[in-house]
Amino acid sequence: MSDSYSPPDTPLDVLHHDQDLLAVNKPSGLLSVPGKGAHLADCLLTRVQAAFPEALLVHRLDRDTSGVMVFAMTPHAQRHLGLQFERRRTKKQYVARVWGEMADPEGEVNLPLIVDWPNRPRQMVDHENGKPALTRWKRLKATGGESRVRLMPETGRSHQLRVHMREIGHPILGDPFYATGPALDFPRLMLHAEMLRVLHPDGGKGVSFRAKAPF
Repeated sequence: MSDSYSPPDTPLDVLHHDQDLLAVNKPSGLLSVPGKGAHLADCLLTRVQAAFPEALLVHRLDRDTSGVMVFAMTPHAQRHLGLQFERRRTKKQYVARVWGEMADPEGEVNLPLIVDWPNRPRQMVDHENGKPALTRWKRLKATGGESRVRLMPETGRSHQLRVHMREIGHPILGDPFYATGPALDFPRLMLHAEMLRVLHPDGGKGVSFRAKAPF
């Protein structure tokens, strides 16, 4: 990641709003929460709170990842949703464009991850000290030297999808941390959170929020 931070100046894309929940479509290039320093103050959380002052953070997406993010509208909803993420009760679905034409129609990557301290925020596979990380994937299309895949993380480790795809030889296109050579030569990270399913804090009914991938 370079030091220059110029987030997109796009209007807030609200997918859903009720008394407990707010779902928005985060653009690529915008931090989820403020970084260290005034130049990294602009983020989705501050933009959301400008429009919805009571909104509270529940989870994050990487700066370069776009897609569905939910916020809580009350402290009760924040606790309720936070526990769902912690206990893996949520269902997440991403779409990505990756390097190379994948031979198999589907599969899974089960590789434990840990922060690569000298190179943080990069993560790496560590079979002794890493935390368990599991990603299921499904090939949607493979043509022209790349593949379009649906990614379904069973765990929520930092950079999980990005490291897992690289480890099986198919880095996500445009990934500034894990792609190299021509796979890096794209205008953005080709990773988008297209669907998030949670249990509604009021009554526990399952609700899904979707945002179509912009690539």
